[in-house]
Amino acid sequence: MNNLHKWQIWLLAARPRTLPASMAPVLVGTSLAFSDGRFSPAPALAALVGALLLQLLSNFANDYFDFQKGADTRDRLGPVRVMAAGLLTARELRLGIATAAGLAVLDGLYLVLVGGWPVLAVGIASLLAAVLYTGGPFPYGYHGLGDLFVFIFFGLAAVCGTYYVQAGTLPAAILFAAVPVGLLITAILVVNNLRDIETDAQAGKRTLAVRIGPRNTRRQYLVFLILAYAATPVLWLAFDFGPAALLPLISLPFAARRAYSIFSEQGKELNAELAATAQLSLQFSLLLSLGILL
Repeated sequence: MNNLHKWQIWLLAARPRTLPASMAPVLVGTSLAFSDGRFSPAPALAALVGALLLQLLSNFANDYFDFQKGADTRDRLGPVRVMAAGLLTARELRLGIATAAGLAVLDGLYLVLVGGWPVLAVGIASLLAAVLYTGGPFPYGYHGLGDLFVFIFFGLAAVCGTYYVQAGTLPAAILFAAVPVGLLITAILVVNNLRDIETDAQAGKRTLAVRIGPRNTRRQYLVFLILAYAATPVLWLAFDFGPAALLPLISLPFAARRAYSIFSEQGKELNAELAATAQLSLQFSLLLSLGILL
């Protein structure tokens, strides 16, 4: 690891496998705007850039604060964390956090000009949520609230916000369409927390997985998958999205394999499952976006 170039180290810190999860809700929100004749390229692009920057900010902050609080050590089961591995200093990572936050603010200023005070409120809340997951006096990720906040900000807010900055309005159908996207993105965190139950418990990180135990965490994952796929016929029948809204069901066999694996794997085996769940989230969102456009 010590022979890595600096850019490779920052790439590790960025956790590139997590970035598609931040892109997925923007794609869905943009496809919804397009289908309603409200597509606007500049706000859509700014929403995508903002989502990626918030994901980077969250990743940098988690790396920094988890190490400071003793949750990340050299013995962790997950992928390398740059501070725990001694690849970046605290000062360097703080600079990365400040840079990502600053760029997110600049991007957000444009979106506020487009969307007004509702975008400002959501933007401030999203910035705080990205940092306070593991930082601040009450890191909500350490108190079992991470799943809820990821569902709200990386699911509902991302889809609805992307649509709103293009359309200037927010019908109930858009909010419902965001639900399955948010559930599958949250499922990625569920796998992460399931893998880290023992080390998180030892570090005093009381994630929801630590609180409810591995068996119920696996059940939580299964319920999230079931609810996400059950939402597609509702989009068709209750919100008049048309039968093309059922396109995400094409990925159901892949989802079934994920459900089987989550009950049969543990420890480091869950690293592959985490990546596969991220792929599932992106596949579902791409198929849903295509169905909406059709």
